[in-house]
Amino acid sequence: MHRLAWLMMAAAAMAQPPAEIPERFSFEEGRIRVLILTGRNNHDWRATTPLLRAALEAAGRFDVRVTEEPAGLDEKTLRPYHVLVSNYCGPRWGAAAEAAVEGFVRGGRGLAVVHAASYPFGGLEVLGEKMTRTGVREPAWPAWGEMVGAVWSAGEPRTGHGRRHVFQVEWKDAEHPVAAGMRPFLISDELYNNFRLKPGNVVLAEAFDDPAQGGTGRREPLLWARRYGSGRVFHTALGHDTDAMRTPGFLVSFVRGVEWAATGAVTLGTRLDLNPKDPDAVRVLLVTGGHDHEASFYEVLEGHRDIRVNVDPHPVAFRHDLRKLYDVLVLYDSIQVEHLPESHRENLRAFVESGKGAVLLHHAIVDFAGWEWWWREVAGGLYVLQAREGMPASRYLHDVELVVEPVGGHPITRELPPMRLFDETYKGVWRRPDVVPLLRTTHPTSDEVIGWVSPYAKSRIVFLQPGHGRETHELPWYRRLVRQAVLWAAGR
Repeated sequence: MHRLAWLMMAAAAMAQPPAEIPERFSFEEGRIRVLILTGRNNHDWRATTPLLRAALEAAGRFDVRVTEEPAGLDEKTLRPYHVLVSNYCGPRWGAAAEAAVEGFVRGGRGLAVVHAASYPFGGLEVLGEKMTRTGVREPAWPAWGEMVGAVWSAGEPRTGHGRRHVFQVEWKDAEHPVAAGMRPFLISDELYNNFRLKPGNVVLAEAFDDPAQGGTGRREPLLWARRYGSGRVFHTALGHDTDAMRTPGFLVSFVRGVEWAATGAVTLGTRLDLNPKDPDAVRVLLVTGGHDHEASFYEVLEGHRDIRVNVDPHPVAFRHDLRKLYDVLVLYDSIQVEHLPESHRENLRAFVESGKGAVLLHHAIVDFAGWEWWWREVAGGLYVLQAREGMPASRYLHDVELVVEPVGGHPITRELPPMRLFDETYKGVWRRPDVVPLLRTTHPTSDEVIGWVSPYAKSRIVFLQPGHGRETHELPWYRRLVRQAVLWAAGR
């Protein structure tokens, strides 16, 4: 079918009135509403389902929900959705749920079928299925095979796959919206073969099934599209596990296939980034070094579209002029000025004096004890390693349970509740009296003010004391706090 015809069909589908949404549902306006069906599979559905969801959400086109008990579906619960994604391979759902799904697709909605979802509902030998006389592995729910567009057979030639290996997926129907503009891609996966295809499939992509890998020596259909009643079905035989699913070609073909099944058209591009960034995302240089820490820290700034992070540790972090490269420095380091070459100090000073922001986390308050300009003017505080005149040595204590209270209505702490932390406390940190407090605690082993905005006039400088270990790094509260600090330091 030519691309113009597909677009005309898409326009007709989009002209249908939107589904009524019961009050208990809340969806993002303008998004395609997706329900993933999962909860049983002879594959690792607990790992693959979150990845499928993440891919759809990263595409920016979908609002995604998941059910692990599809047997509870009925017409009313399906009414708000535009498309179902099946990552399910297991026993039947029961007459009511099956009728609801069949009516959903036949009535003009979409279905996308992933890998082993082509043969559920008793269609597995390991579930003790009895074959028909012809050896065709007909599902106990015949309509499923009609919707999918294929069934499996235990008769010769037997449906299955050879050894998992790397093979190239070739696009066959370049006119179909899912395939338009797509390029061939390599994938390490199971290559399903000998499907018993139903009439009406439009094969989108196929791969050569190498006999050296236990294959058939033929080109096998892997991706196809079809109509079922007034609805649309997209099938991909790819996606055995998360290694296979993380192949760029799988990800983008999957999200494009789901969009087509939902709307009859494809607006998504031919590339998909699982960690998408806004064009104007804040450019962050994360500086570590001089203090051991858990790897969990590197997740703190992950998953934000509006922040892009590079990591560069000491002793080379400030070797370049950073002003054109970054908007904010996040320091999770511990270094003294004698270990920083003069040219590196000049680059750091030029960065903050140019108005660029900095966020100092946890042990970074110990930085540059011999560089008074830094700790007195810029940071507004110092963990005192060795006592000096008028400044007794600071103290720390690991593994402390404490309550932290956000202070005031500053954008960095806005809408953050009081929080229980299990962290390291600092006592006796020197602090300028004119800092703007952000966080307080009453724990006796800690100073009262444990987060602040520096009064440094040329830039936006923030210090946040929490952040010693995994117990804090993994808290959504802490991640939101750090994100808001970075955005504020960048003037956002």
